[in-house]
Amino acid sequence: MRGLSVRAALVQMGPHIINRENWDWDQIDQNPFFSPDHACVQGWASYLDDIRKKGSSCGAIIEVEATGVPAGLGAPIYGKLDQDIAGALMSINAVKGVEIGAGMGAAALTGEENADEIRMGENGEPKFLSNNAGGILGGISSGQPVVARFSVKPTSSILTPRKTIDAHGNETEISTRGRHDPCVGIRAVPIGEAMVALVIADHYLRHRAQTGKG
Repeated sequence: MRGLSVRAALVQMGPHIINRENWDWDQIDQNPFFSPDHACVQGWASYLDDIRKKGSSCGAIIEVEATGVPAGLGAPIYGKLDQDIAGALMSINAVKGVEIGAGMGAAALTGEENADEIRMGENGEPKFLSNNAGGILGGISSGQPVVARFSVKPTSSILTPRKTIDAHGNETEISTRGRHDPCVGIRAVPIGEAMVALVIADHYLRHRAQTGKG
């Protein structure tokens, strides 16, 4: 799709969150964490190394942003754009939560705060003053950047013994030996990016088939 750009970044590792004032997409390919905040990289590296040495693991949150998405993709029901994005991201292994735009944070906003007001831009096109909806209104793209975040749980294979039961119902403990990945959320960054790109491409093709436009 001409003009479409889909990018993803790691915005939280364990309890450590990026400073959004430092957001720089050019930093994504400059560090092993796909972090847009260069200032957090060293701290993340130390934190992850400590987690690894303890044989433990941590979770992560990834943010995906798609710009250049035309208005009109999706449907008000049975094919909502946000519905399909959420389903695609939830299909990724270890993902436990998905939100679009303000997401869970919208619950703390008033109607006035949450509403994405519109004005006329200098080019004569409508311009939104905020993007709490994450670029999707009523299941249909608004022309705003589509923004989604998803959380990845800590890797379940850890060295610390955990309580469980065996095949006979006996109480026992289990710990995982061998290969250990302290944070699978790092690998999920390009996967989430690809998933959102595929969903938008699919909706673009549906839209073209229905309208003949595009």
